[in-house]
Amino acid sequence: MPDFRGVYPAIITPMTPDGGVSEAAFREVMEFNIRSGVHGFWVAGGTGESILLTDEENNRIAEWAADQAQGRIKNIMHVGAPDTRRAVAMAEHAAKAGVDAVCCVPPFFYRPGDEGIAEHYRAVAAAADLPLFLYNLPGSTGVEITPDLMKRIQDTVPQLTGLKHSSPETHNIRVFSDMGLDCFTGSAYMMLPALTLGAAGCIDSSPQMAPDVWVEIWDAYHDGDLPRAERAQRRGAEITDFMIEFGNPSTPKAVLGERLGIDCGGPRLPLLPMTTEQRAECIRRAAEFGLASAVTAQSA
Repeated sequence: MPDFRGVYPAIITPMTPDGGVSEAAFREVMEFNIRSGVHGFWVAGGTGESILLTDEENNRIAEWAADQAQGRIKNIMHVGAPDTRRAVAMAEHAAKAGVDAVCCVPPFFYRPGDEGIAEHYRAVAAAADLPLFLYNLPGSTGVEITPDLMKRIQDTVPQLTGLKHSSPETHNIRVFSDMGLDCFTGSAYMMLPALTLGAAGCIDSSPQMAPDVWVEIWDAYHDGDLPRAERAQRRGAEITDFMIEFGNPSTPKAVLGERLGIDCGGPRLPLLPMTTEQRAECIRRAAEFGLASAVTAQSA
């Protein structure tokens, strides 16, 4: 079973001016993060706007991610959908595309109960026959994956490998880790404390804007240099505050566009793009963190 640990940015899905998905910009963002030392990506998750994309667009993104990786990092491809048949079809395609693992939110809108959720995951996992990660995102799905539900899934889905834990029930990081699962915290604020609870790493949006910061947390912690890890975590928290202030995924799209000299577009409706004034202020603030040039910020 592959080892999934470290810093896994929840990568954006850049958009073209006509509202499509941009392969060139997606590859640029991936490559920038790979060269900065990240260990993998959470592809087409919440930050990647997967629920707002067509299944065909999600399938193309899986192909781009696998091709760009060239075995250098691991891609965990999100295949979640409100119905099992669609999720199964995307899982099959992701496996053929060559990703390393699939991930999936529980069924949403219709909530089938624990038995239905476990059956949904069994079907998705069987279709891909890859390591499966659950996406515990109760704030969006209305479903909390509790330790009891996790045990039920673990007993019936042999491909279950881990989860992204984006829940306020942070104490369950230790519980899930003790169950033998690779439990990633879904909070960039929490990477360092989560590691002390047994977390496998961090999956969140803000690390892609400054991947070196979160790689520093990882490296310092594993080198036993807690003061260095704490300093990096404080900087990461400040960057995450900044991202939340201006909105996700608009902020990483704007910042990465400036850092890399590419057009990442805006979010897809119903998410609203930044106004011209908001974007200018965002880039100005990004320059204060060293994430954009002061010249660009002044002229934005």
